[in-house]
Amino acid sequence: MAELINFFYTTGFAWMNVSYLAMLLIGFVFIWLGIAKDYEPLLLVPIGFGIVLGNLPGVSAMMQGVYNQGSVMQYLYFGVLKGIYPPLIFLGIGAMTDFSTLIANPKLILLGAAAQFGIFATFAGAMLLGFNVLEAASIGIIGGADGPTSIYLSSKLAPHLVGPIAVAAYSYMALVPVIQPPIMKLLTNSKERVIRMKTPRIVSQREKILFPIIAFVVTGLIAPGGVALLGMLFLGNLLKESGVTERLAVTARNAIIDTCTILIGVTVGASTSADVFLNPISIKIFALGCFSFMMASATGVLFAKFMNLFLKEKINPLIGSAGVSAVPDSARVPQIVGQQYDKTNYLLMHAMAPNVAGVIGSAVAAGVLLGILG
Repeated sequence: MAELINFFYTTGFAWMNVSYLAMLLIGFVFIWLGIAKDYEPLLLVPIGFGIVLGNLPGVSAMMQGVYNQGSVMQYLYFGVLKGIYPPLIFLGIGAMTDFSTLIANPKLILLGAAAQFGIFATFAGAMLLGFNVLEAASIGIIGGADGPTSIYLSSKLAPHLVGPIAVAAYSYMALVPVIQPPIMKLLTNSKERVIRMKTPRIVSQREKILFPIIAFVVTGLIAPGGVALLGMLFLGNLLKESGVTERLAVTARNAIIDTCTILIGVTVGASTSADVFLNPISIKIFALGCFSFMMASATGVLFAKFMNLFLKEKINPLIGSAGVSAVPDSARVPQIVGQQYDKTNYLLMHAMAPNVAGVIGSAVAAGVLLGILG
């Protein structure tokens, strides 16, 4: 009997409490949303599984968690804490991204820039709620709806908040189809939603090759703190467009990004241990992240309406919401909403321009904040 009792205390059942049950339920919900609702399954399934892994009672007691010195999970989490995984993910994003629409219609980059307003508004809000300047900057970047950038910046400025910030950022990325449509409909009228935009011009191969080189030099000079993200993003795109490095581009957009997505999802999920995650600070981060994301979406739409005051060829303001960098869902949502009012109006190609501009914009914003505060 004594041996059985000793065995029982080596199992997770002996450590189970309400906090662990709550986190396990959250993990199951993430997995369900990814599988049943198809909300960014490549993100939510590994994150949800990681939450379950990190909150099995007894994991930390057996020195197997991400916070236990020398554990395998801690070594895998090292890539998050040191900002290794996010640039590799940006390499893959660059190798998948087509900048043609942005090159053809460069004024749409302003929509990607406008959407970054949510970052700085939330930065101010976080300061008012008692976070210090480094924590506020890390929380504000959630508004870019860019998980890798959020992880990268918080790993440099506020590593103790990486877990809740990353989970919040990826959660709102996954919920783009739920959060954005009501904001878009609230801020536009029926006439604006059916605006047809001119088909973009054909972009030459030379332009596609020159763009990542020139864009990297310009953005790198503006925000040297973001060169790890920006450099890998534009390198990936150059590999794709050069025409002579297709093998490297395929590896970047498949093997590398898939491996890093799995590792970052599982380890970030595992970092949300109940004793670390369930506290008022995490609740504030989720609330501020939601505000940041909504502000970014709204600002993009409103700035498109502002631009229309001066443009002869009008912009459909629905594509302004694509300025947040949740690629490609933020570009798909304007297409879906727009076709609810005109089934023959195709906005996806136009929405991709502010969408990829948002990726660049969030990385630049992170670089600026890191340069000032790092």
